[in-house]
Amino acid sequence: MKKSVTFLPDNVIIEVDTGENLLSAAAKAGVYIQASCGGDGVCGKCKVKVEQGEVAANKAMQLKAEEHAAGFRLACQSSIIEDLVVSIPVATSKDGKALKAKPKTTRAISARSLDHLIGTWQVSPPVEKRFLTLDPPTLEDNVPDLQRLMRAIKKKCHDCSEPTYDHPELLMELPFTLREADWQVTAIMLRGKRAEEPDRIIAIEPGDTTGNLYGLAVDIGTTTVCGVLIDLNSGEVIAEASAYNDQIGCGEDVISRIIYSQRPGGLKGLQEKVVRTINTVIETVCKKVMISPSNISYIMAAGNTIMSHLLLGLNPKYLRESPYVPTCSHFPLTRAASLGIHAHPSVRLFLYPAVASYVGGDIISGVHACQMYKSPELTLFIDIGTNGEIVVGNEEWMVCAACSAGPAFEGGGIRHGMRANAGAIENFHIHPETLEPMIITIDRIKPCGICGSGLIAIVAELLEAGVIDQQGKFNRGLSHPRIREGIDGYEYVLAWAKDTLMGEDIAITEVDFDNLTRAKGAMYAGYVTLLESVGMTFADLDRVIMAGNFGAYIDLEQAICIGLLPDIDRDKFYYLGNASMLGCQISLTDHVRFRERMMVSTLITNLELSESAQFMNHYMASLFLPHTDMALFPTVRDKLPRL
Repeated sequence: MKKSVTFLPDNVIIEVDTGENLLSAAAKAGVYIQASCGGDGVCGKCKVKVEQGEVAANKAMQLKAEEHAAGFRLACQSSIIEDLVVSIPVATSKDGKALKAKPKTTRAISARSLDHLIGTWQVSPPVEKRFLTLDPPTLEDNVPDLQRLMRAIKKKCHDCSEPTYDHPELLMELPFTLREADWQVTAIMLRGKRAEEPDRIIAIEPGDTTGNLYGLAVDIGTTTVCGVLIDLNSGEVIAEASAYNDQIGCGEDVISRIIYSQRPGGLKGLQEKVVRTINTVIETVCKKVMISPSNISYIMAAGNTIMSHLLLGLNPKYLRESPYVPTCSHFPLTRAASLGIHAHPSVRLFLYPAVASYVGGDIISGVHACQMYKSPELTLFIDIGTNGEIVVGNEEWMVCAACSAGPAFEGGGIRHGMRANAGAIENFHIHPETLEPMIITIDRIKPCGICGSGLIAIVAELLEAGVIDQQGKFNRGLSHPRIREGIDGYEYVLAWAKDTLMGEDIAITEVDFDNLTRAKGAMYAGYVTLLESVGMTFADLDRVIMAGNFGAYIDLEQAICIGLLPDIDRDKFYYLGNASMLGCQISLTDHVRFRERMMVSTLITNLELSESAQFMNHYMASLFLPHTDMALFPTVRDKLPRL
């Protein structure tokens, strides 16, 4: 249920979900409240006065009894449970003069059309369990065990065609399993790849194990591997986990890993590292719900083309060399155990198909999830990550491209960068006069680093406040204790050591700005180049769908301010979340939607940006905040009058 919060004295109104943290709500509304401890409740600087309504306060530390009685609360420790009117105390300068806290109109990327985009799906997974009671053999009925099993399966499902099996290992254990289980067993069945193909028996378990049917959806990212455990009987997500891809030690981007794979033992080492990461994710999700990895009956995965090759142990050498040819684009259905993945011995691992060397299964999975291949609306689909991927088109045609954005959006290459874990700065505002920060961290504890959404917010806010210029250089004319010269040049101190988890200052540097600018520049240049290739501009788009792990938390205006997203009608933007993972979840749960995924890969044409001179021109023009051509960013230009 939504609640309304009015922030005075600027009369800024925002609607948020019941239970939303008041400090986070203020940040989303663009209302500045000084907060330096990330929401841990120890700095005491986020005092506000609740004029109307009431909040659920977690703790009243840093508040005097008379302040509490007068209606003051710590915003970071207050949950919104009803409509509120809240007064923000006016900040004052050292000489007592009131300072103006510039309110801003911001909004998160809309998820309002999520159901419309992804549609519905049924709980009818590609793998199922059937409990069977077989008639024991007699002298009169002494047909082979396998035929007896087939007969029981056929009897259980009258409309089914004769099932098949494809691994002799099944036969090696079959007679013993049947007799030890007193002829009561559960068959694990894999549906045919096409509707006309028969189901396959992939394993036999003693007794009735139909209640234990689990599937794992895996997004194999260059930086992060994410896993979602699904109860395939109900379709419900029951556990989630993520882990850094162990391959990072061999290179932060896909090119570095291709080079590493050519060393002696390099390819095998990379395969072992990603398998180890997947196993870590599996162990984590299984522990959360107290099941064994052997209860997992199917794995649906998606990754870019290089990640898919490395997982299967396919040499990616020629993916890096013109004309950029992968070993294959449709990957074989593989037994997970043969790769060393911990799950049921019979488990099949399905990898989404790729389109080209740098447009892989993760983008196919995302396009599959949002069904843009069924829509007449002209759509720009953006998946922002270490390997940024872009698709433009609709139900009639689609063109895709990829660009190496680097790991900045996932915390890589940033001095205090980190993944979006507890303590990561995820939102930031700055007072336009005092230049003091408002920091929001994940789980509202003391800060310990900066994640992708926080990085975007910090750069946008410092740019608007005039702390940095379009080139990401600090304004040397400003004299402020938070702006100083550090080991990597000038920096802004986001949190002092006493306010951090590590007991050391957390700062943002000019080197960090440079890494972010290159990453966002590659993405923006990719959009423009791809649209130009089909004779279009941003004005021709009906919608922009943004996917990616961190996208749910970024502020739309801030992303446009730095030039990561185009400056167009905000109502055209939609957020889909981790679309790669979503596609895997849908395919894992609904075998009918699963069978549609092949249609997606055949409809997409690839454009190699590495061979495009126009891409490099657009990239160089994008290495400014937000861009060298401010006519492309009129709303940002209006916020930055000095430009």
